[in-house]
Amino acid sequence: MAGWFELSTSSDGQYRFVLKAGNGETILTSELYKAKASAESGIASVQANSAADERYEKKVASNGKFHFNLKAANHQVIGTSQLYTTEQSRDAGIASVKINGSSKTVKDNT
Repeated sequence: MAGWFELSTSSDGQYRFVLKAGNGETILTSELYKAKASAESGIASVQANSAADERYEKKVASNGKFHFNLKAANHQVIGTSQLYTTEQSRDAGIASVKINGSSKTVKDNT
């Protein structure tokens, strides 16, 4: 099964999206947006940028866990991964975003 995006609202009325892998696992989470149209633009940015290696910023958190950011061409962070225990699992997360990030399926839960 292919991945998809889920668009939702937070408790304070802002918008966010997550990218889900085909197995339903969240692989990328956006920032909060004040406008729904901005969140939808964020989804379009993931679709446009997820295939490019140079758009991924690999990071290590202060607790030693690994994660990554997906960035747009203007270097703005589009989405952030979960924390992973190994570099290999982080890299597998990046591979999953590359596979699923071009999905045109958006489940609007707003």
